[in-house]
Amino acid sequence: MKDFDSIPALMADLGKRAKAASRDLAFASSERKHAALIAAADAVWANRAQIIEANRKDLEFGREKGLSPAMMDRLMLDEARVQGMVDGLRAVADQTDPVGEVLAEWDRPTGLNIQRVRTPLGVIGVIYESRPNVTADAGALCLKSGNAVILRGGSESFHSSTAIHACLVEGLKAANLPEDAIQLVPTRDRAAVQELLTLTDYVDVIVPRGGKGLVGLVQREARVPVFAHLEGIVHIYVDKGADPQKTLDVVLNAKTRRTGICGAAECLLIHQDIAETLGREVIAALLKAGVEVHAEGTLAVEGTVSATAGDWGKEFLDSVIAAKPVADIDAAIAHIQRYGSNHTDCIMTEDDTAVARFFERLDSAILMHNASTQFADGGEFGMGAEIGIATGKMHARGPVGAAQLTSFKYLVRGNGTIRD
Repeated sequence: MKDFDSIPALMADLGKRAKAASRDLAFASSERKHAALIAAADAVWANRAQIIEANRKDLEFGREKGLSPAMMDRLMLDEARVQGMVDGLRAVADQTDPVGEVLAEWDRPTGLNIQRVRTPLGVIGVIYESRPNVTADAGALCLKSGNAVILRGGSESFHSSTAIHACLVEGLKAANLPEDAIQLVPTRDRAAVQELLTLTDYVDVIVPRGGKGLVGLVQREARVPVFAHLEGIVHIYVDKGADPQKTLDVVLNAKTRRTGICGAAECLLIHQDIAETLGREVIAALLKAGVEVHAEGTLAVEGTVSATAGDWGKEFLDSVIAAKPVADIDAAIAHIQRYGSNHTDCIMTEDDTAVARFFERLDSAILMHNASTQFADGGEFGMGAEIGIATGKMHARGPVGAAQLTSFKYLVRGNGTIRD
């Protein structure tokens, strides 16, 4: 890894080049962007052995850092996960180009015709931790939406991200698009993050993807606007009208499929009327699956750990879940409003009235009914990939795909039209 004498100079240069590239990319044809993404996908697959070898170095680095098993899982790439990146690149390539889409059109009595059309944001800075596949996802989505991007991956995924980035650049070259459209910060030095957050002359928006520490740092230090991707303190409320088999299937999948992703369930709320029946069945199934359950009240059965105040509102990102009985749906809603992160929350029930109340009174970016929270993913939403799950309320919210990485402008047409 190369050392750089001046991080500010390095980052200013990246920003300047990204800004220049964004001006060309803003009007690049759909065909050229499609060709770049397909060529990048081909390059990733052709270079999968080198990517996996680079990842081996990162895994070694992660072990030396003492990363948890869940974090190591987020970091790990194998051939199946490389195939997933390839599929994601191809899926984004095949989506409709959002740039230039007419969002609304109307005529005025004055004779003016007005259109509101999608336009790229410009230059996007993406700061992320652990998961090297974000390099491909973020690069692809920014390219598809006509934005240049500066990627700053986590120190633990440095080698993997570098290898994947090289494939994205191959795609840009093949399509005769500016190579500076997708840049990777070439250093682990944390000073680079601080510089990126203040590049107001060049960067239009920052997207942080990681834990509470990273997002908090970005929100405190950034002078560039931020799309916040906060932690996933994901709740599942099991209502008294829940179907037992659906509940067992969904809760187990939501917690155990992959424990280290932001859509993994972290807190289980069970209506008190079924806590000693279905509730205990669910707890038993979680324990059998190797999940450590921090429980209170009638759910604190043999094998569980006594829940503490610190378990509520905690993102475990591990094979751990908090569980408690609640008096009714309103108590569940109140708990989620107090401890949730506005990411993803789910209700298990066959009662349509309860579903309507849950959906109406909670304001999480994603609300689910009888479905695993592991579906909180842009790819599963049909976006091909995602740059993150935005939990704020300004501009993008929920899975951030290509369309969410655009703004709009007004095109106003007249015919010598003047105002009285």
